[in-house]
Amino acid sequence: MRIRGLDEPVRRQFFRPYTQAAWPVMNIVVRAVNAPITFTAPVKQALAQILPDRPVSQVETMEEIVRDSAGSRRFPMLLLTIFSLLALVLAAVGIIGVVSYSVTQRTRELGIRMALGAGSADVMSLVLRGSMNWVLLGIVLGIAGSMGFARLLSGMLYGVRPTEPAVLSGVSVLLTGVALIASYLPARHATKVDPTVALRYE
Repeated sequence: MRIRGLDEPVRRQFFRPYTQAAWPVMNIVVRAVNAPITFTAPVKQALAQILPDRPVSQVETMEEIVRDSAGSRRFPMLLLTIFSLLALVLAAVGIIGVVSYSVTQRTRELGIRMALGAGSADVMSLVLRGSMNWVLLGIVLGIAGSMGFARLLSGMLYGVRPTEPAVLSGVSVLLTGVALIASYLPARHATKVDPTVALRYE
């Protein structure tokens, strides 16, 4: 059983009759077929008949108990989520800036290639391939780094593994898509520049 929270390890328990090992309080769990809160009054009436000298208090649904057990970590997790989204946005903006700058720096080179007979598709493929190699390398290093820090996060998570494949693949696909767009737009602009203009570009 998990006594104090869902994130704690399972502990072995054994049960004794209440009449042999009475505590000041007693917890009763009721399984309901419909909305549990609608059975509050019938349960109280049944307990009043069985245990008339035991007052009933603190009626809660299992959803409320689970929510309260994780309440102390809800705000830190919210902050961690906000910072994670902010880091993701900064990473996407950084990729767009670096890739766009690198393509702009190669405008003269692209102009020379086009003047020598390279087609638009060739230039596009060259720019995308060169940019995506670095982006994919960064994603691989980022996944390796996240797996390295997985042990630090394992104690803060419940029901989700630190190396969740869906999360890692989703972020990787998102950053790859951002990098593709960031590479495609400057490359498309470069292919439309007149080679004579590109050769004079400083």
